[in-house]
Amino acid sequence: AASVRLSPAARSLFDEPLAIAVQGLGPRQRVTLRASLRDETGELFQATARYQAGHDGELDLARCPALPGGSFSGLEPMGLLWALQPRRPFWRLVKRDVRSPFLLRLEVLEGHGEPPGRLLAQAQHERAFLRDGVRRLPVRDGRIRATLFLPPGNGPFPGIIDLYGTGGGLPEYRACLLANYGFAVLALAYYGYEDLPKEMKEFHLEYFEEAVNYMLQHNQVKGPGIGLLGFSKGGDLCTSMASFLKGIAATALINGSVANVGAVLHYKDITIPPLGINLKRIKVSKSGIADIVDVLNNPLEGPDQQSFIPLEKAECRFLFIVGQDDHNWKSEFFAVEGSKRLQAHGKEKPEIICYPGAGHYIEPPFFPMCAASMHLLFGKPVKWGGEPKAHCEAQVDAWQQIRAFFHKHLTGKPSGTSSKL
Repeated sequence: AASVRLSPAARSLFDEPLAIAVQGLGPRQRVTLRASLRDETGELFQATARYQAGHDGELDLARCPALPGGSFSGLEPMGLLWALQPRRPFWRLVKRDVRSPFLLRLEVLEGHGEPPGRLLAQAQHERAFLRDGVRRLPVRDGRIRATLFLPPGNGPFPGIIDLYGTGGGLPEYRACLLANYGFAVLALAYYGYEDLPKEMKEFHLEYFEEAVNYMLQHNQVKGPGIGLLGFSKGGDLCTSMASFLKGIAATALINGSVANVGAVLHYKDITIPPLGINLKRIKVSKSGIADIVDVLNNPLEGPDQQSFIPLEKAECRFLFIVGQDDHNWKSEFFAVEGSKRLQAHGKEKPEIICYPGAGHYIEPPFFPMCAASMHLLFGKPVKWGGEPKAHCEAQVDAWQQIRAFFHKHLTGKPSGTSSKL
């Protein structure tokens, strides 16, 4: 009888590779493998791939290429995970409660038909977010609304503040996956959560300063400086924090902006207006998906220059992670202009890592690429860009680059911490 062999067998961290093999098939037997997973709202994500077993009836996804006709083809050991797609259009896979794993179901089905034949074997596997011993601590300190993740063992640990984009709320999954590698990570909400502002109209940098000071004063956080990790809108907020606040040693931006976007920013007597927009530059496809890549004005021209964040004031090292097929905004342009500005003021050239074929939502490894989903500000589905395989490869590499960057600039040591459960 056929059976599915997984390694690790029952449980792995979400950002870890999973080895998948099938034993006990007939020689050269044709089968379809199907992976499925439900998110916490009950929405179904699925991927299928067609394979042919070897002469010995063995099928190892690390050695056997998928045949055309499924969600992917070629040698893709993790294809069944990165190719997962939602049944519901414009739906993105997110993890809401990091304390529970996603349950992945794998099925081996007979033949390559549509639909495939009878079930030959199946297995279930937990994809977890919290490594054993990582502590999850809700933070309600002054105005701060956040969750702190502390690694196992005795600190202090290098500290990072993690900011997400215009979706608001308090996403924790990236922060807790990062804590698995020995960092103390504060996932910080800044709007659309509890008693924080409901909308993105204006932000006060004093709120973020409170969070920086909380981390700098925490007995489990190793000083003298902390790191900032920001994605999308969170990226320009991190750029502003690094430019105006003390105690920042390293700032990593994932498809971030060097101009202030979407809301007025205040700090003491300084006001930075948001970059102007022109909605006439939206292109809408026949399927009703908006491409907003050209909506923002150029921060190098006219009054929009006031939106350019003075990142030359920053005393930290910068890393720009850029998806070259980002359709949310011109991430590569922002990274290059930020680099020019830093160097023009005698600052060290930042690291810029560009990924061709990667879109806007560069997430931790093995999150399936989301090509389009609802945009909170535009109220319609927008195109994020990306090509699934290239995007997946970018996520794996970017995750290593981000960890190495923080290890280097927050501890002075190269990375090498294991992430075993």
